[in-house]
Amino acid sequence: MEILNGLVYCNTAKKYIPKNITISSGKIQRIDVNTKSGSASSSSLKINAKNCIVTSSFTDCAVRIKEPGSEYKGTMYSELKSAVAGGITRLVCPPDTDPVLDEPGLVRMLINKSIEFEKAIVTPLGALTQRLEGHDITEMGELFEAGCIGFSQANQPIRDNQVLLNAFQYASNFDFPIWVSPRDPWIGRDGDMHSGLTCTRLGLKGVPVCAETLSLVTLLRIAEMTNARLHLCRLSSLESVDIVREAKKQGLRITADVGIHYLHLTDLDVGAFNTNCKAIPPFRGQRDRDALTEGLLDGTIDFICSDHTPVDTEDKTLPFSEASEGQIGTELLLPLTLSWAKRNKIEMHEALNLISTKAATILNKEVFRVEEGAVANVTVFGVNDSWTVEEQTLLSQGKNSPFLGYEMYGKVHATIMNGRLVFLKN
Repeated sequence: MEILNGLVYCNTAKKYIPKNITISSGKIQRIDVNTKSGSASSSSLKINAKNCIVTSSFTDCAVRIKEPGSEYKGTMYSELKSAVAGGITRLVCPPDTDPVLDEPGLVRMLINKSIEFEKAIVTPLGALTQRLEGHDITEMGELFEAGCIGFSQANQPIRDNQVLLNAFQYASNFDFPIWVSPRDPWIGRDGDMHSGLTCTRLGLKGVPVCAETLSLVTLLRIAEMTNARLHLCRLSSLESVDIVREAKKQGLRITADVGIHYLHLTDLDVGAFNTNCKAIPPFRGQRDRDALTEGLLDGTIDFICSDHTPVDTEDKTLPFSEASEGQIGTELLLPLTLSWAKRNKIEMHEALNLISTKAATILNKEVFRVEEGAVANVTVFGVNDSWTVEEQTLLSQGKNSPFLGYEMYGKVHATIMNGRLVFLKN
């Protein structure tokens, strides 16, 4: 396989340079500076990447594939197909499947089924507590041996801090990372959106910022006491960014992420009860959105994820207070990251690192690279390709995007996983 005329970032020159890439036996065998319009190679598959960026494929640390248990919302095949169409070849699956990923056999079954599809690498998070009920901690050692990369409650808070302390102590003994969304189990538990003027105007129940920060302070204190590795999922507020920034300065073993939608949307986007803007945590104010960007730029927040959550159309047509939370994001992660970078005057290669290299580093997994001798995990995309987000063109089984009808820039042309072509545009 050859990728011809693609633009590859050169760290030395600090710019993108046209190059030809030869892939065989699963690895990048050769990278040549392109001096001609074609190639003399006899390779049977040639990808014309003229005017396209060639980069390492993406790692998305929050993709709900909805299988097993909710196949009417999404199947493993549909969501992996959506992922590779977005340039993603490695993804993290939360444990809130049905049944919950709290037994080794279920974890192995999920991983083995993903391998059969040969689309993307699925790395699951195991349940922190049995059935995610917050009472009894799971057999983390067995789940880790089965293939889990960490342990999480997904979107379910733990009401009993003694259980939380026990879980952190156990995980710390084996250096297992804990992935938790800071969410108070009581404050705002019946809320629909961010507490503020828009919430009041719409007559909806609010979720105040303190629902996140009170839980966050507790999590950080327990992490400090136990020396546990803590990853904070989906920060949403200015106050949370400030708290995490100070905690990192104190040397706590913590990392954090943000969902790509939170870098674009605010509570104002709920508008006239747009259920595609109902999320956990809720989209907050403009100052919160700006603070999340500042957190990414100064390293307080480590990477960006899609927080991909397919929801069936019927659930999203219910009244706002009854509708399910969540947005799809795998096919939009790249264009939304590019537009965020452009708006904030961030270099493209630095923005791409936030959905690839930095995410892989936190996972303690191989960092995909476009260099000779590396395993070929590569994404080719047209940075200036414009396209409109439409239900009929999205490959995810879920169509619940706040950006339906929006024009996007940046479209994946080809995705290669472990030397295999897993997606080709058209």
